Amino acid sequence: MRRPLLAALPLIIGLGFGQAALAQETGPGLAGSYLAARAAVLEGNHRVAAVYFENALAADPGNPVLIGNAIFANAALGQWMRAETIAEMLPFENDGGQELVNLVKMVRGMATGDLVGVRAAIEAGRGAGPLIDDLAMGWIYLGEGDMRRATDAFMAVASDESVADIAYTHLAYARAAVGDFEGADAILSGEAFGPLAASTRAIRARAEVLVQLDRRDDALELLDFYTNVVPDPAMLALRARIAASAAPEGYGFITTAQQGVGEVFYGIARALGGEGGSGTLPLLYARAAHGIDPAHSEALILAGELLRDAGQYSLAADTYVEVGADDPQFVDAQLGRADAYFEDGREEAAVGVLRDLAAQHPTLATVQAALGDALRRTDRCAEAVTAYTAALDLVDITQSRYWFLYYTRGICFETLDDFTGSEADFRQALVLNPEQPQVLNNLGYSLVEQRRNLDEALGMIERAVAARPDSGYIVDSLGWVLYRLGRFDEAVAPMERAVALLPTDPIINDHLGDVYWMVDRKREAQFQWQRALSFDPEEADAIRIRRKLEIGLYRVLEEEGGVGETQ
Repeated sequence: MRRPLLAALPLIIGLGFGQAALAQETGPGLAGSYLAARAAVLEGNHRVAAVYFENALAADPGNPVLIGNAIFANAALGQWMRAETIAEMLPFENDGGQELVNLVKMVRGMATGDLVGVRAAIEAGRGAGPLIDDLAMGWIYLGEGDMRRATDAFMAVASDESVADIAYTHLAYARAAVGDFEGADAILSGEAFGPLAASTRAIRARAEVLVQLDRRDDALELLDFYTNVVPDPAMLALRARIAASAAPEGYGFITTAQQGVGEVFYGIARALGGEGGSGTLPLLYARAAHGIDPAHSEALILAGELLRDAGQYSLAADTYVEVGADDPQFVDAQLGRADAYFEDGREEAAVGVLRDLAAQHPTLATVQAALGDALRRTDRCAEAVTAYTAALDLVDITQSRYWFLYYTRGICFETLDDFTGSEADFRQALVLNPEQPQVLNNLGYSLVEQRRNLDEALGMIERAVAARPDSGYIVDSLGWVLYRLGRFDEAVAPMERAVALLPTDPIINDHLGDVYWMVDRKREAQFQWQRALSFDPEEADAIRIRRKLEIGLYRVLEEEGGVGETQ
């Protein structure tokens, strides 16, 4: 069984190593900085943690607990040179944090091209961990000009089935790096060792390999297949570049040992980050990949994603900014930056980023759609319709995956009281994705609210409920269409179910009150309306609810002219 990667990071993750002794020995100034740093670590705010741990170090130089945490905070920020400087302050080897120090030394060694030093450290058991060390040794052998030993190293890793895909992929990258494009393609195509797990990086590598093999049409077909499913801006740019080149470009995916080891850290960071962990170790590895290979912008984007997942939206936005405007990943980075701003409550900044991006890349449907989403989220539906329309004008609207553009534009039309436009878009979304429950629910509910085609609306909503029986909003729609049809007794069960699913939604509680009133459960109706008011409904809804409490639903409906077959 493999030893876990960076098996022990107790200084950083648990803050447990030496903590009691430290607390007893600290003076007032040190204690304040330490406690502030510890709080920052628990929140995942590495920037603040780095400042306070270094302040604490100034008051207590040589303290291994403070040094270990200061190293970690700087590494998590991608400040590897500073982390290395702090690591030199350790007065002795410290079992609790030595693996982190080893990681820092490995990153800095690879970044400076010290293959000899990194190899010696790994061979002495002072690397970053078994899987990373084993794969890194393959790249170090390649850097030393020994492709035979590099191959043996990768094949040795591949003997463990659980990581064989990773090892074979790196062997393919290594073969391409030394010009063996036939061998690289045999692996990446699945011919040599069977199909490998697909990834954006592997697809990009194979496309570049195919170009070197004078198979440009195959490269374009591969990229078309991928981008038809995932319209990744960087991959679209690669496709355009290959299509426009009269002669093959030089191979440039991974060509050096440093880039190879950076890719090792990146691949493992992405694999770990997808397993639902805390994100601490994946963040370190993503930062390590970029620290070794500063051109690895995907590693920066991954670091940004991990910081966003940890709720560190400001740090995430700053990380995305590090991707330059001339980088193929720039568009992805700016989209991530806008998301981070939104999650940080900085909605205007997010919209500004996307407006600028749309102006710079007017032919990218992904960007126009993202701008539409941002405008819709900030209640600018007229502008959002323009952006969604621009996106639809740029894509093949017969492809089923574009149902969502019609759906979101339809929501905006409905908000603008353009029910003709919204119905047309919802129906087109259903042409592309006939059983999509969100669309069925929205169109059905819209028809209910317009008192039109109620039987058709009921059928749509019943299909939506069958697909999403635990969606409170969709179940509410079913109860409400039954209410509109005057089938009050039948409406009770779904409406009660909707309130159980979303107990604090004011509109659903209001709806249940109306249903109770119609089945002569008036005391319960009044209770539900009072509950609805307690959940802060929109003012227009609140006024109507208060009126119902004052004079009853029947008289409110009479005032509104709504009594009859469609309540």
